[in-house]
Amino acid sequence: MRGRDRGSATVWAAMAACAMSAVFAVVLAMGQVVVARHRAGAAADLAALAAAGRALEGAGRACAQAARVARAQGAVVVRCAVAGEIADVTAAAVLGPYRPEVRSRAGPPAPPGLRDASSPRDTSSPRGPYLPPALPGPPDAADAADAAGRRDPPGPRHPDVPTGRSSEARRSGP
Repeated sequence: MRGRDRGSATVWAAMAACAMSAVFAVVLAMGQVVVARHRAGAAADLAALAAAGRALEGAGRACAQAARVARAQGAVVVRCAVAGEIADVTAAAVLGPYRPEVRSRAGPPAPPGLRDASSPRDTSSPRGPYLPPALPGPPDAADAADAAGRRDPPGPRHPDVPTGRSSEARRSGP
């Protein structure tokens, strides 16, 4: 080993240790952000459910219940609004230097095919407002045979297995 290269491995090892420490710090910070976001989301969801459960008692009682539930989850209610039976709660969870806020809504389900006009899905959906699922199409051959009283199981038939037809229908054919 030459004299001028002496000690260079120590420098390279120190630089690698610093780089690895920086990467580790970034990964820890990202993990802390994710945990804070999930904590805030869970607190907002539970607080919105609690407020919706008390919505008929008035907005004040509903929001007070939401605040108690959020506090039990280690979060605070930033905003609480109750309109009818629907509660809209924003909760924030503090974890280290991070304070994410998450909004959650809860209430009774809308009747099929109808949605609340103020629903975020109605205004932000690229496909437009909510539409109910399509009705089934015209009946196929299996439905027609079932309606005619021939309820044969699908697949190959064995002569010893009853097919659902009467003995007369079996002799005379379909």
